[in-house]
Amino acid sequence: MKRLWLIFAQAVTVLLAALFVVATLKPHWLPPLRGTAPTPAVTAQTAQQIALPPTPPASVARTGFAPAARAASPAVVSITASKAPERAGRSRESVFGFHFGPRQPRNPQLGLGSGVIISADGVLLTNNHVVEGASDIEVQLSDGRQTRATIVGTDPETDIAVLRITLPDLPVIALGDAASLQVGDVVLAIGNPFNVGQTVTSGIVSALGRNQLGINAFENFIQTDAAINPGNSGGALVDADGRLVGINTAIFSRSGGSLGIGFAIPVDVARQVATALLKDGVVARGYIGVQTGELTPELAETLKLGDIQGVLVRGVYDDAPAARAGIKPGDVLTRIGDQPVTSPAELLARVAALAPRSRVDVALQRGERAMTFSLLVGQRPPPQRAQRGSDED
Repeated sequence: MKRLWLIFAQAVTVLLAALFVVATLKPHWLPPLRGTAPTPAVTAQTAQQIALPPTPPASVARTGFAPAARAASPAVVSITASKAPERAGRSRESVFGFHFGPRQPRNPQLGLGSGVIISADGVLLTNNHVVEGASDIEVQLSDGRQTRATIVGTDPETDIAVLRITLPDLPVIALGDAASLQVGDVVLAIGNPFNVGQTVTSGIVSALGRNQLGINAFENFIQTDAAINPGNSGGALVDADGRLVGINTAIFSRSGGSLGIGFAIPVDVARQVATALLKDGVVARGYIGVQTGELTPELAETLKLGDIQGVLVRGVYDDAPAARAGIKPGDVLTRIGDQPVTSPAELLARVAALAPRSRVDVALQRGERAMTFSLLVGQRPPPQRAQRGSDED
């Protein structure tokens, strides 16, 4: 009897297991239970209708900076400049360089860059090094239109050039406020890298006020990790609202490609330069005619200056405003007007901001004596190419 009961129990167990497997894998093999309606076959279409939520509107589904790119991109142009070959010698491209993109093995060579339209009457900004020495400048808009551009003026010391084109219905970029930028803010770089066509890359503001890089005489760069490559030079750096905050000008690269260290000229600097070039054709800056250097603690001790802070005068040009006022090599400039100076870069900016033919009081330390001189500010002479980034004020 026990043997029969054991066989019965095992048989029931096997049948129940088989029924469970069939019900799980092939439920349609089983007849419907009495009193229930047959379950209809579930197709892929009805499953989607039942299981999947409705697709949200595009404005909800998409995140990113498409509105900013749409607002700014139409005003960013590609520039092709025909120019004679450069002379042999060290170029900024060895370290800070994408400037013209790939070199063309022809004469004249083609320089590739970008630009930004800032007014409806055809004024656009780019880098001076994009159009420097160019005999012919071709501009292509994002809508496919092409035209020639003329140079309104250039400022090699900030690497800004102003061009003009004549076309109807030009898109114009909105100008932002570079002074309000903070490290960590999102920015977009827009240009024509490697001549592949207009491209938008994103990143953040990595640093502000970068200087002493030896690129330009006047440096106050926005540093960004947004990818910038050959051909982006002169293009737009925009904020998250699509407003222009900088003109892309250089990258730090050993290979020529982006390493995540790019530099842009702040839009307020570009706007000041453009205003001067449009009005006078030249940027007039103050000049006193001194060569300067850092005042190190060792030099301060040697000159018996104590804890005085300032800028060391290494040389004075003959018949320059500083020479006529009585400033001598070895003096330490401590104040220009009512503003203290503590570095050559700061002195350069303070002097350049002075109006030519104006008068200014200059405070200095000569040994243990504090002295003040009144001098007539001159106009900074046009730079020689080899003097770019020099410490002459």
